[in-house]
Amino acid sequence: MYNIKEFIDRYSRVTILTHLRPDGDTIGTALGIYNILKKYNKSVEIVSADSDIPIYLDFLPNFSKIKSKIDFDDSLVICCDGGSVELFGFDLSSRDILNIDHHKTNTEYGLVNIVKPNYASASQVAFEVFKDEFILDKNSVTCFYTALVSDTKYFRTNSVTKEVFDVSSDMIAYDIDISEVAYNLNQRKTLSSIRILGEALNTLELHLSGKVSTMIITNQSIKKAGAKYSDFVGVVDYGLSLATVSISILLIELSDKVRISLRSQKDIDISTIATYYGGGGHNNAAGFEMKIDNIEIFKKDLLTKIKKMELI
Repeated sequence: MYNIKEFIDRYSRVTILTHLRPDGDTIGTALGIYNILKKYNKSVEIVSADSDIPIYLDFLPNFSKIKSKIDFDDSLVICCDGGSVELFGFDLSSRDILNIDHHKTNTEYGLVNIVKPNYASASQVAFEVFKDEFILDKNSVTCFYTALVSDTKYFRTNSVTKEVFDVSSDMIAYDIDISEVAYNLNQRKTLSSIRILGEALNTLELHLSGKVSTMIITNQSIKKAGAKYSDFVGVVDYGLSLATVSISILLIELSDKVRISLRSQKDIDISTIATYYGGGGHNNAAGFEMKIDNIEIFKKDLLTKIKKMELI
């Protein structure tokens, strides 16, 4: 369908990138492609501009090969799971890019764009594209499967369809160790992640007749917990677990800006408000970053905007 092998073979070297603030999907997709291309004796590197990579993913094959600097100056760049080129943290203006993604807000910044908004993860896109033209093995598919179950929260998101279960079944047929994946994604926690969860839950508030929850992670609480950004994964979902809540908001004070993570129940497209503030994402999982002088004032403005947009 895409003649990906023919396209990749035009280049002697390949650079595979994860997006900033890397999660299971971008890491798993990138490592899956890396494991495939290494078998074809390609000169290939895997790079993340963000050194804060979730430690619970260190069981993935060739995780240790991820580095923070692009060494190839003439390589094809494969961008994994990023809606815009700015999300990768490097100047790629003069590079040929293969864009593999599943965000509906993708700006199609690549020379070749393989973007499937109806797919549950970028790894589902990559698995479909590469399996027909390359030989996949247990190592590469373990990475793709980990990315898929990570981004769907073990098949609990609104993006899950019959096709997603079919793809996961195809992946499991490669004799991957699904129990190892489950253990690392669900049971391996850092002490700082547990501490920061407690700090966030202490700030939990309900708004708009209990339909919206907010939590705040301050710079002070981050220092107190000794936490890194990767420790915040999953915190926003705790707000959505409350029986009355349709939208969960997590505001994270970073060094120079605030990161706002949004989650919603399946009938609410929260990406609309993320896009309004310059961000993006999916219908039920989205976010944005911006400079905010007063986080409490902004929180009130955000709640007002949610009400005006009639999201609840």
